[in-house]
Amino acid sequence: MLRLLAATCLLTPLVAQDAAEIVRKSLARDADNFERVREYTYLARQEERELDKSGKVKSAESQTYDISILAGRRYERLVAKNDKPLSAKEEHQEQVKMDRELTVRQKETPAERAKLEKERTGNRRYLQEVPSVFNLSIVGTEVVSGKKTWLIAAEPKPGYKTSLDRAKVLTKIRAKIWIDQAEYQWVKVDAEAIEPISFEFGLFRIAQGGKLHFEQMRINDEVWLPSLLSASADARLGYIKKLRGDINVTYRDYKKFQADSRILSDQ
Repeated sequence: MLRLLAATCLLTPLVAQDAAEIVRKSLARDADNFERVREYTYLARQEERELDKSGKVKSAESQTYDISILAGRRYERLVAKNDKPLSAKEEHQEQVKMDRELTVRQKETPAERAKLEKERTGNRRYLQEVPSVFNLSIVGTEVVSGKKTWLIAAEPKPGYKTSLDRAKVLTKIRAKIWIDQAEYQWVKVDAEAIEPISFEFGLFRIAQGGKLHFEQMRINDEVWLPSLLSASADARLGYIKKLRGDINVTYRDYKKFQADSRILSDQ
């Protein structure tokens, strides 16, 4: 028995050291989180800052959105600008927009809703490419937000080809991923562009060195949801305008959506 226990203790760390398998398990958890976020309402505050060449802030503005469930799907309603409530006129405009969108959604056919749902889930397919796109290795363990995590380094495989457009972006970044050892959840991610990344047919281009940071937190002891998303980069808009700045999105006030308290009807 003692030999069996000793062997088990020796083998368990070896099993846990397979970085690719850890990431695959974490992606399964992420897919579940993606579905369960629809059970929650929350606030998202987005701040955009433009910087000068020395890194000083030239301009900054923020918008806060109330994320709710409208006819069965997520809806973003603007509720504040620069941390100040909307004017009566702006609030009325937002209500009109939401009422108009509700009318549109209530008239959708089952086929239209099925198509939208397919697009929603399809937009996440590229994440399943992570274990294939990257060479993954465990480079340490750390405690992050009170959670014991594996720190996994992700380096793109040279010459890797994929047919998914979003996955092509992955081939141009390197990352560090902190994954909770107890639940295989992504606690934190740091990523850096190792070559320029283009979007919208090249009209928006992020220069090499652009950085992305992402954090999640455990909500109601049942699901992991975003708490922070930030990005900083030198970019080019179109073929003329150069931009340097950062974007920070913070998520808070997660509340379980209650069907019996629904204000926005599916009917």
